[in-house]
Amino acid sequence: MEQTGNNDLFFLEMAIAEAVKGMEAGEGGPFGCVIVKDNQVLAKAHNRVLCTNDPTAHAEVVAIREACKQLNDFQLTGCTVYSSCEPCPMCMGALYWARPERIVFAASKQDAAAAGFDDSFIYEEIAIPHAARQIPFVHVIHPEAGSVFEKWKAMENKTLY
Repeated sequence: MEQTGNNDLFFLEMAIAEAVKGMEAGEGGPFGCVIVKDNQVLAKAHNRVLCTNDPTAHAEVVAIREACKQLNDFQLTGCTVYSSCEPCPMCMGALYWARPERIVFAASKQDAAAAGFDDSFIYEEIAIPHAARQIPFVHVIHPEAGSVFEKWKAMENKTLY
């Protein structure tokens, strides 16, 4: 475990408090997230899967959406993400796309697994051929599929991300 400064501990405690808040309200699992830039909190969120019936409403995703609104940007440049627990594969993907400066977490994915939130099967599924996955992925080659990317590459006024 890497030791960090007092600010990291302060914001991790805030993320943990968010986890407790959401869990006690029955809104979702015990996960919280805080996103900070220049020591200012841009977003605080907790898991909202149950209250929204949205499987993507993990604390990190909810916080990313709010912080990006606050920044009026689709990236979290210069931000630190504080999570009460090591992000799951979905949240990790969202965080990589958001490109924060760093991610600081408290509990590990092993801690989450011991509490019934085991996402190791997702990591395992990624390595399995499409058709052999628990939920089969079917690649249908369509003649128009590549044209969308060709149009994108030819666009002059696009924003890369």
